[in-house]
Amino acid sequence: MRDPYQVLGVAKGASADEVKKAFRKLAKKYHPDQNKSDPKAKEKFAEANAAYEILGDEKKRGQFDRGEIDAEGKPKFQGFEGFGAGGPGGFRRQQGAGAEHFEFNFGGGGPGGGFSAGDIFSEIFGGGRARGGPRGGGSQQGAPKGEDLNATMQVSLADVVAGGKAHVAMPNGKTLEVKIPVNVEDGQQIRLRGQGNQSPWGGQPGDAILTVKYAPHPLFKVEGRDLRLDLPVTLYEAVLGASVDAPTLEGRVELTVPPNSSSGRTLRLRGKGLPKAGGRGDLYVALKIVLPEKPDAELEALMKKWRETKSYDPRNR
Repeated sequence: MRDPYQVLGVAKGASADEVKKAFRKLAKKYHPDQNKSDPKAKEKFAEANAAYEILGDEKKRGQFDRGEIDAEGKPKFQGFEGFGAGGPGGFRRQQGAGAEHFEFNFGGGGPGGGFSAGDIFSEIFGGGRARGGPRGGGSQQGAPKGEDLNATMQVSLADVVAGGKAHVAMPNGKTLEVKIPVNVEDGQQIRLRGQGNQSPWGGQPGDAILTVKYAPHPLFKVEGRDLRLDLPVTLYEAVLGASVDAPTLEGRVELTVPPNSSSGRTLRLRGKGLPKAGGRGDLYVALKIVLPEKPDAELEALMKKWRETKSYDPRNR
């Protein structure tokens, strides 16, 4: 890692406030949530974080300035002499001048420790102040969480009514099995905590944000919590009336077609729509008169007679 003073862009004689201000500026500039399209921003953000872990801690900054630790906060072992046990200059605290520096506290804050990077994250991006503990432990609360992942969860209308589970392929290659909530609506977003990407800075994992999308149905159209259906009927069923089978999301039901029903007449089946608070929507069935596929001489003769003796204009009503 580069010299932390160079990373933060401050002089060696900079005050603690100047160091903190420089880090805040870089944290805002390179935070991954603000630079999702810039892969280098994550590296610069991590580098600034590591630099502040040293310069933001009074004790570690002094150790770095004296050459006792390197830019990564690791002890420089060349300061130790006599690796033999018990001899002068060994690892005994009272004789080894550098031995006391094994007691590093990488958690940031604490007596004489200044502000940790986690504290700065909390101050900039919200959340409680993290203090003390081993590196990556106590500061987890203030460290940025992992990236949230967005995906579409497609559900069938039948599953909206009966419930079920959906399998969602996430951008990171993971597949989630998600229980379909009761009364789920098209376009509704579902947040699954901790199912996003891991945080490279030791924070909490990101979330999975799923947008519900109703799968197209070959028969039904969705209007709010109601459904609409075009139902073909014969000419004689429309004229004479009949009982016909009509499809619903839960199977076929018997529908009564009143006599003298025009094409386009809409009948309502109550409670056969989608679930909603306090019940179900309705299914609206529009009758659609369908003539025989092949020409019929008798029907043509009857229609010619009607045209001559019983003509009417349905467009002038």
